[in-house]
Amino acid sequence: MKTKFNEIRESELQKLGFILPVVKRVHGGSHPEIFEVAKVFDQMSNKTEKAGSKTPQLGEEFNQLREITNNYTVPGGVCESYAAMYKILEKMDNAYNN
Repeated sequence: MKTKFNEIRESELQKLGFILPVVKRVHGGSHPEIFEVAKVFDQMSNKTEKAGSKTPQLGEEFNQLREITNNYTVPGGVCESYAAMYKILEKMDNAYNN
């Protein structure tokens, strides 16, 4: 169960760990929702680390992310890193929930 998620979680979380601080710095002023995304991302990272090789319980976090991001809809006028961040989150959500 959740095999695909377990296969991608570490690499995708690592990518997000690099992208998110840049996106917050560049777009935080005009897209304050990024700070909520960062908070949920931190919760996900902590749960994933604590779970070790088991699948963490992230259903609530993905529900929050879908709400915050309007189902991962990339806002207009943002950089490629912002768009990549939403695509990674959506990829992880799909892997977790399918």
